[in-house]
Formats: sequence, structure tokens, C-alpha cells
Amino acid sequence: MRQADGPSTGRQIGVSVALLVIDLMFVAWAVFAVGMEGWADSFESDGVPPGGLRVASQAAWLLGGSAVLTGCGLLALRWRIPGILQLVVLGFGAALVSAMGAG
Repeated sequence: MRQADGPSTGRQIGVSVALLVIDLMFVAWAVFAVGMEGWADSFESDGVPPGGLRVASQAAWLLGGSAVLTGCGLLALRWRIPGILQLVVLGFGAALVSAMGAG
């Protein structure tokens, strides 16, 4: 019987579920922040540049950077399932927030 090189699939799925909950809360917070800033910008008409684009840009960079750092870090540690999940969920969140800022 030979030993496995990486972590077990069950352990990877458990870590993936825990990280998924955290990721979804992070994406929801970013979407809420961009939405509130856009809503607040709709009331300002005195020539002040809108802050929604700045907040959307910051949130997109945070989500994209988190996707790359955590996803690639987990992939480097041979945790393939949570690494790919991080890249997909946080990358989708970054695209969503970026689209909200552009729209």
C-alpha cells in the first residue's frame, strides 16, 4: 500500500465549503458597498465626481487579488479543489463588481 502525496479529497471538500462561505460573504459585501455608493451618487448632482467607480475599482482589485493569491497558493500546496474554487468564485465576484461599476 502506498501513501498519498497530497491531502485527501474529503479534507479538500471540507476546506472548500468553509472557504466558499467566506468568499460569498466577501463578494456580497463588495456588491453591497458598490451598490450603496452608486445609490448615494444618484443623490449628488453638484458636480462632485461619482465615488461608485472608485469603490468598484477597489473592490474588483481586492477580489481579483484575493483570487490570485489564495487560489494559486492553494494550487501550489496541491489543494486543487479549494484552489480552483477560490479562483472561480472570487474571479466571478471581481467580474461582477467590475460590471456593476461600468454599468
